[in-house]
Amino acid sequence: YNVALVARERQADDFILISTDKAVNPTNIMGVSKRVAELIILALQQQHTRFTAVRFGNVLGSNGSVLPLFQQQIATGGPVTVTHPDVTRYFMTIPEAVQLVLQASAMGRGGEIFVLDMGRSVRIVDLAKNVIRLSGLVPERDVQIVFTGLRPGEKLFEELNLAAEGLKTTAHEKIRVLDGGRTDMAEVLRWLDELSRLVESRNIHGLITELVGIVPQYRPSAEVLAISAVDRYDYSQKYLHDRAALTAVPPPSVAA
Repeated sequence: YNVALVARERQADDFILISTDKAVNPTNIMGVSKRVAELIILALQQQHTRFTAVRFGNVLGSNGSVLPLFQQQIATGGPVTVTHPDVTRYFMTIPEAVQLVLQASAMGRGGEIFVLDMGRSVRIVDLAKNVIRLSGLVPERDVQIVFTGLRPGEKLFEELNLAAEGLKTTAHEKIRVLDGGRTDMAEVLRWLDELSRLVESRNIHGLITELVGIVPQYRPSAEVLAISAVDRYDYSQKYLHDRAALTAVPPPSVAA
């Protein structure tokens, strides 16, 4: 939000939000926060700066990518760790991702969410086996593959868009677009004020509840819900807020 405001203040021509497939039916904080970011930039339209978002999946070789982790595990003799035998993800290379993001930005008129065509999703266990073979080794003989279980908030598969979002083709065969609609700026400011207050008070239950209110598709994990239960009946911040409101009211005047 702050970076977008600076872009608008400096009258930048374009502002591109790099979003993620995890923003679709999110199950973790990264996904829901990216969806909130998409909604924020949709509220910043009707200005000089064109605000658009580009949504795509995993980029091979980038920071946090599974590929460098597999290579490191193979180099040390294994095992290679995969969360689940059936987990799948979308992948593209760094040059392909950069090129498509730049082309999408050139198409944008403001207010769109572009979705990159990621091709077919890939089973992570198949990717692990291919990396082992490319290293001149044999999976399960030279290097073992161990399944560690899905982490809290992790899905078996990712989605690039909701059916109700109305995805449309563009002039580029690998770039599609959906009309993100409009978000009321006054509502966004209310969200940000409330989220800031909840973060400051470290009230996880209130934070999760507010995020679900903003993004109804958000389904927090059982682990997050269990942690947030501790804060369910924490009214300290409400007390402080009400007290501050009372002290802000001037005392009634007394007639002489």
